[in-house]
Parts: sequence; C-alpha cells; structure tokens
Amino acid sequence: MKKIICSLSVFLALVCVLASPFMTAHAADPIVIGVPTSTGFVEGKEGLAVVEMAVEEINAKGGVTVGSEKRLFKVESIDIRDAAPGVPVPEALLGLEKIILDKKPTALLIGPFRSEALLAGMDILAKYKVPMLGTIAMSPASEAKIKKDPDKYKYVFRTCLNAKYLVKYLVGIMAFVNKEFGFNKVYIMNQDVAWARATADLIRKNYFEKAGWQVVGHEAYPTGTLDFSSAMMKVRAGGAQVILPIFDMPQSGILVKQWNAMKVPALLAGFISPLAGPGAWKTFDQKIGGAVNCNFELGSAMGSSKVPQSMDFLAAYEKKYGKPMEAGHGPAPTYESVYILAEAIERAGSLDPDAIAAEIAKTDRTGVMGRIRFDEGHQAIFDMDPKESAVACVFQWTDDGNRVNVFPEAIADGNIQLPAGLKPAK
Repeated sequence: MKKIICSLSVFLALVCVLASPFMTAHAADPIVIGVPTSTGFVEGKEGLAVVEMAVEEINAKGGVTVGSEKRLFKVESIDIRDAAPGVPVPEALLGLEKIILDKKPTALLIGPFRSEALLAGMDILAKYKVPMLGTIAMSPASEAKIKKDPDKYKYVFRTCLNAKYLVKYLVGIMAFVNKEFGFNKVYIMNQDVAWARATADLIRKNYFEKAGWQVVGHEAYPTGTLDFSSAMMKVRAGGAQVILPIFDMPQSGILVKQWNAMKVPALLAGFISPLAGPGAWKTFDQKIGGAVNCNFELGSAMGSSKVPQSMDFLAAYEKKYGKPMEAGHGPAPTYESVYILAEAIERAGSLDPDAIAAEIAKTDRTGVMGRIRFDEGHQAIFDMDPKESAVACVFQWTDDGNRVNVFPEAIADGNIQLPAGLKPAK
C-alpha cells in the first residue's frame, strides 16, 4: 500500500510539472489585439479573418512568451466605417478611441482605410501610447509625420504598400509596356480620394512627363461612380494605347466591363481593387479578360510558387474559411503583422508599448510577402525581389478566367497579352 501511495504521489507531481507551462499560459490574462477598421468592406473583413487565423495558429502553439510566462492572444474588433462614402473622419476617430478605452489593447492592427483618418488618428495613438501596425491606409504623409516627431509617433507602423511604392510598381509596369511594345500614350482615371489622387499625380509628374509620354486625358471620379463610358470614348478618340486606372471602390469593376463591352483598343493596366480575387471573374460576368492589375501585396489573394509561403497562406485561408481570399490589399500584411507583433513582444520581454515599438522597428522577417523590414518612417520596404524586400505583384486576367503574374520579373510566370485591335507601336 505504501508503494502504491508513493507511486501515485510521484505520478501527480510529474503531471503538475508537465502541465505547468499550459496552466501558466491559460492562467495569465490574454494579450488583447484590437482591430479597428471598416469590417463591412472585403479588405477589412478578410483582414480581421486572417488576424483570427494567425492568432489561432500562435495560440495553438502555447501563445506568446512574455518574460517567463506564456500568454495567449485575444482579438477585439470594432467597425469604424471610414471606408464608407460620407462617413466623416471624426466618427472613425471615435471608434478608434473607443476600442482603446474599452478593450485596453496591447496593440492595434489594420486601422483606418482612409489616410485622412489615419493622419488624424496618429495623435490618439500617441496620446494613449498604443502601437499600431496599419495595413490599409497608404498616404506617405504619415511617414513624414513620424520623421518630423519620431518620439511622439513612434507607435505607428505600416506593413502594407504605400502610395510611393504603388507608384513604383505602376511606373515599373508602364516602363515595361513602353520597352516591350513602344506604347507612350496614356489616359489616366483615378478615384477622387487622397491616396488615389496622390498616386496619379506622382506617376504623371515623375514618370509620364519626364519619359516623354503623352497624357491624352486625366479624370477623377467621386467614390460611388457607376458609369465610365464617356472616358472610354475619349480614350478611343484620343488614340491612347494604355488606360491607367487607380480605384479601390467596389463599383470600379464596372469600368473594366465597359472597356471590354466597348472593345476599346487600349491596354487596361493599373489598380482596380475588385479585380484582385478569383471571384471577380464571376462577379463581372467573365468580361475582364486582358485587364492587367496590380495586387498591392503578394499573398493578398494572389500568390507565387516562387514564394511558397504565399501559396501556403492562401491554401490555409481557403481551408479554414471554405472559400478563396478576394482582397488584393490588406490580408497578407495583416497576417504578417500578427507575427511581427508576437516576435516584438517576445524580444521586448514585456508589454510596455515603448519597448514593443522599439522591437517592431527592428523587424527582419521573411514571410508571405517576402522579406519585411521597416525604414525610418516605419514603412515596410517594398522592391522587386522577395529575397530582399516585401513585394507586390502585377497579374493579367486571361480570357479563360485565370490570373498570370507578369511583373516583377522575379515572380513573373508569363508575358502581357494585348487586347484585340491593339498592335505594338514598334
């Protein structure tokens, strides 16, 4: 009997020792990740979904090591609606402040859609000292604000593409079609919001005018515009060889349908948010073949076999949610941001916001977008080689409903095909 009691004691002691890490992880309060964004839009909805996916992955492995203990992540979200037409910036800021005060997050992810809301919200983040990894708003003005007062705004980072890098990719594809086909006449069409206006103006002044292109026309459209047919007629009349669209509103896919239906003999190459995901083929009645579209980040609805992490990420998303990802901007950097935050907390060894922000700034991580590092304006560095930087991708819809990467060369799987009626100019 004495031997049985002794053996039982040893067994119970062993169980306690083995179970202690898990007991610690579950006993400690969770680390709250706040997600204030426009959850009614596909970028916000899928962004929140990949936050939950990454958190599930990290928690399944025991959570995040903070000093000597394991802590689980917990996600809290709020719809700040700033992407919706007519919603004023102050309303979005109320949502941002509410989630900070009510949920006490250690950090925020995704953040505002509109740069106007981000710029105003930076003072709220500084006031409450909450690190944020933004993955949607794109104006470089936030970087200028950080560089001007780095101590005050040290909590603000951007993991997604910004407008300057979008310009770099769009200029890259314009230079490519000039080199390949001799095209030098363009019609610019952009949404009338800050990031799109800035992008169009930068490309016009810094590339088209300097490289000798003729800008046949340039029009801005209010969010919600449903008809672009008059511009298509101007493209044809003006002899433009390339249409450069820059839009993120859901209605902008109509532009592509009208380009296709009117058989406009010009290459459509730029950024139209609703064209990103595989569902666009059905949404736009199989009328988008030939359109060339920039995906803001590799891994956001479009992967490359040359970056296996991007393919694994998309496969895991589809397996978990039962449908493919559709947003070409936001999900990949949001997913990476969860891991960037987890790694920063572990290196900091605490939840002190200053320590976490300092460690986020030191990030050097290779994931679904390639290699991620931040510059002095806390912007993730994008370039053309995923081994050296984060990358976007430019793909072309084929006439049978597939998408083929055509740029940059490091991840290209095919060449650009011209629409019927358009011949090379050289």
